[in-house]
Amino acid sequence: MPRVTITVPEKNSQPYRFALDRKSVTLGRGSENDIVVDCGSISVHHAVMERIEGGYQLRDLGSTNGTKFKGELMPKVELLDGMTVQIGDVDFDFSLTADEQMALAKERPDGDSPIIKEGEEAPKRKKSPPSGKPQPRHSPPVAQPSSAASFFMTLLFFLLAVGAFFIGLSIRYSKETGRSSLVNDIRNGVPPAEAPAEPEAATPEDPPED
Repeated sequence: MPRVTITVPEKNSQPYRFALDRKSVTLGRGSENDIVVDCGSISVHHAVMERIEGGYQLRDLGSTNGTKFKGELMPKVELLDGMTVQIGDVDFDFSLTADEQMALAKERPDGDSPIIKEGEEAPKRKKSPPSGKPQPRHSPPVAQPSSAASFFMTLLFFLLAVGAFFIGLSIRYSKETGRSSLVNDIRNGVPPAEAPAEPEAATPEDPPED
């Protein structure tokens, strides 16, 4: 049977046992509670121990001095074998037999129910990261150009190069021939103009004969 030991400061410890199928056990200073705790730091209705799937939990009922585990105020504490919780200034010790731990472990969906030796601290369960915490993101894959796109890019570059060459050739033709457009001359069948002949060098006159 699960065991709860209540230790009021400067008083003897008082153990309580109850059946594993007990759904709830109330604790407080009021006489209507299942476990009456005679201590000024305890509220009339201080806390309730509840049977849950795979074990028990101790839930605070809005008491004045609260329920603490390892010095930290907690509205709800999951009880494990060997755990000590403070309700007000009173120690609340919880323990289970090996058979009880095995029976509770079978109720858990994942079968995870640690077995703690008496006197050892209960292990802390790993907390799952909060849902609001940003998660690492993988960089999206960089799209690689297709073979068709590569072909059109090469063709465009080639056409631009040809166009630039032809424009340069037309400008040079206009400068050398004085004609307005090489394209028009080709279209009209005008033969390219011959380059102007260079003037012959003047020969010196023979000196007059005496």
